[in-house]
This record gives sequence, C-alpha cells and structure tokens, in this order.
Amino acid sequence: MRMLLSERDDVEVVNLDLLTYAGNLANLGDVERDPRYTFIRGDICDPDTVRGSLEGVTAVMHLAAETHVDRSIQGGAPFVRTNVLGTHALLAAALESGVERFLHCSTDEVYGELPWRDPAAPGDRERFTEDTPLEPSSPYSAAKAGADHLALAFQRTFGLDVVVTRCSNNYGPYQFPEKLVPLCVTNALEDRLIPVYGDGLNVRDWIHVDDHCRGMLAALECGRAGRVYNFGGDAERTNLQVVGGILAALGKGGEAIKFVRDRPGHDRRYAVDSSRAQAELGWLPKVSFEQGLDATVAWYRSHTEWWGSVKTGDYRRYYDQQYGGLVSAAPRAV
Repeated sequence: MRMLLSERDDVEVVNLDLLTYAGNLANLGDVERDPRYTFIRGDICDPDTVRGSLEGVTAVMHLAAETHVDRSIQGGAPFVRTNVLGTHALLAAALESGVERFLHCSTDEVYGELPWRDPAAPGDRERFTEDTPLEPSSPYSAAKAGADHLALAFQRTFGLDVVVTRCSNNYGPYQFPEKLVPLCVTNALEDRLIPVYGDGLNVRDWIHVDDHCRGMLAALECGRAGRVYNFGGDAERTNLQVVGGILAALGKGGEAIKFVRDRPGHDRRYAVDSSRAQAELGWLPKVSFEQGLDATVAWYRSHTEWWGSVKTGDYRRYYDQQYGGLVSAAPRAV
C-alpha cells in the first residue's frame, strides 16, 4: 500500500483487514491521513463486508492470509477458513462487482520440496517453474494451493481476469517477529538464544519485500489473465547461513544458536525460476541479499519500540485505543 500510494498518483487504496494477531495499523501510520487511503476493518470471509468494500473498486490485490507454517501444524482450521473460504468470498464478490483484475498472492511453498543442494555449489540447479505440479506439505501450503486453484478456476469458468503470483521467502522491515529474520534479529538484540530447526541446512530463496511489491505491481498492471508468475531473489541460503549473517552483523557468534527439534513435514529446499516474470513483466530483483539483510538488521536496530511493542503485545492495545471501532464510510473507487 505504501508503494502504491508513493508511486501512483492516480491510485486510491482501500485496505480491508480483520486485524487478527499480526495485523498492526501502526505499520501504516505514515499513510493513514492520506486522502487516497481508506481503512475498513472487516473479515474477508463475510460476503456482505467484502461486497461493501468492493463498491467502485476496479482491481483487487488479495494478500490476506494465515501464513505461519508452525501455527498451521498446531491447528489448521483458521488456515482453511481464511485462505480457502476467504479467497472464495473475495472471488465471488469481485465477479459480482465487476472488478477488472484480481491479483492473488500465493507462495512457492505450494510446489512442495526440491532436492537439497549446497547453495554454494557450482552448476545448474533445479528450481520451481510456474508449471511445476503443486505438492504442498503443510496445512498452510495446502490451503494456499486450494486458494490458487479456486482463483484460476474463476478465471477459466467465469472469465474473471485473475493473475496469480508465487513468491519465495520475504524479509524486510515491519515483518512480524515470528518469521525467521525478525525473530533472529530481535532475539539477538535482546541477548536471547535463536532457535534453529534440525540441522539448520534447510535452503530457502530469499527476496526483499520491496522487490516482491514491485513484482506484484508489475503483475497487476502488465500480467496476462490466467497466468502465474514466480518471484524469487535468486539468493538461496541455508537457515544457518541466514542466522550467521545476522549474528555477524550484530557482532555476535554462533554460541547464540540453539538447535531445536525439527518441525513435522519440514521441506528441505525451495527455489523459484523467475524467468517468466523477467520476460513478460520486465521485472528483476534489485536488492541483493547482502544489501537487503544489512538494511533490515539496521531497521530493526533503530525501531526497537516497534518490535518491542509487537513482542509484548502492546501494539494490540495501541490500535484498540487509537482505532477502536473505526469503520470507514463507503470506500472510494480505486
């Protein structure tokens, strides 16, 4: 939303958010007074709320999801509700409202698992393409795969103009500290141990959030209907390499790492081929992993009040006091 409002003068943004545990309106404090921005607190699973929020809207960017794998293992029902039923409610309302384009944001985790390889090893490596069959491993990724199928089915059956994006692991500012990078940075800043699953050799392809946002914007504006686009940072790293880089940036050593029992069904490796997005959308990642990680560590070091309030839960009280009961008037056209 911040990128849209700063780079597109003719765009108005309606933000529909239920404000569940990770929702934090303080993240958008710098745009909340922009006359082109409207906030509606509501549930994407509620058809009436969704229909009301789409009045006059021409494009939907569907980023609402339950995303944390660990939480999906503990209890999958919220993931099915939000990711599958919520996606269906949005698609149905978009079709009814005459929305011109529907972008569905998904994840590389729907593809399943790739064979492990050392990220530093030379030679070709297998990566997910948009045509890779979906073989999700966790309740989270299974729910996202179901949402992907629904979105593409609405395009094929009803002619709704749908574009699906699948992205590798994001990192950057304002990320909820249950994810690896902010958890590692904030724990290190608090002189706490950093939990690492198993042997720490699971491999992920990392992309800075700004590059992902630019990719979604390109897909929204230039993507072909019914098409899937992968976005990756071409930055495969083991979890140990990521944690080690953060500790080094903070002047700490490996003694801060605590290896913990691996989670069930933990995929060994993900990596995506972004050549379609490069060829059809003219998109390329601009932020190298080293630059992005340094900037991210610096952001968390200078925003201790933000992540401190998130980790203690104080941010929930903050928005309840500042925004309690806030419901927008009818949304403006986008």
